[in-house]
Amino acid sequence: MTTRPIAPSPAVPAGQFPELPPRDDMQNTRFLNYPASLPALFRHFGFVATTVVTSEAPIGWNTSQRLGLLQPDLLIAFDVDPSVIIAEKGYSMNYHGKPPDFVLEIASEHTSARDEREKRAGYANYGVPEYWRFDNSDGQYYRTQLAGDRLVNGAYQPIPVSEVSHARYWGYSDVLGLYVCWEYSYLRWYDPVAGRYLPTYYEEADARDSAEAERDSAQARIRQLEAEIRRLQNP
Repeated sequence: MTTRPIAPSPAVPAGQFPELPPRDDMQNTRFLNYPASLPALFRHFGFVATTVVTSEAPIGWNTSQRLGLLQPDLLIAFDVDPSVIIAEKGYSMNYHGKPPDFVLEIASEHTSARDEREKRAGYANYGVPEYWRFDNSDGQYYRTQLAGDRLVNGAYQPIPVSEVSHARYWGYSDVLGLYVCWEYSYLRWYDPVAGRYLPTYYEEADARDSAEAERDSAQARIRQLEAEIRRLQNP
């Protein structure tokens, strides 16, 4: 991806968003934190100074807002100042001059109805370009396993989601340049340019372990060859 310029920010505001109650389920842990989706996405986009990939940060017009705040499971924003989001404990659209670029909700028993109605309307009102919903229960909580909406003239229009094979559903995010994937009840991200999924934590760990084992084996072969050469040189 190309570097995105960002204008210098004014001083960090003194206000902070209110502390919102924590989720009452383990959905974020299972589908975002456990597979390390946030660092995988952050590493993919790569712009530390201008990109935010975070979970459960409140979104509002400014820190003085108390009603109508929305708290997505996943928020991605480009060309923003991450230090302000950390200081304010949320995403102030008046400060950044734009909404987040991408939000995603993960279905749970207690939030699914609000995700499909109130939050959908709220994100559209805030002008969020893409709003996605993921339901690991195969459509028990949401009407479909995976759904995405793209903002067109102020209203959300469905993003096509295709069943690419049994128990695998993909939809393309123009904002991210990635496929959002429902893979056997798990959330994955596919990079069509690289032709691969963004790796999970365990895939990264397995790859490192494999590389280290190959390196150790190669070093052992070298030592064995050197010993054989010494033996031949000194019969």
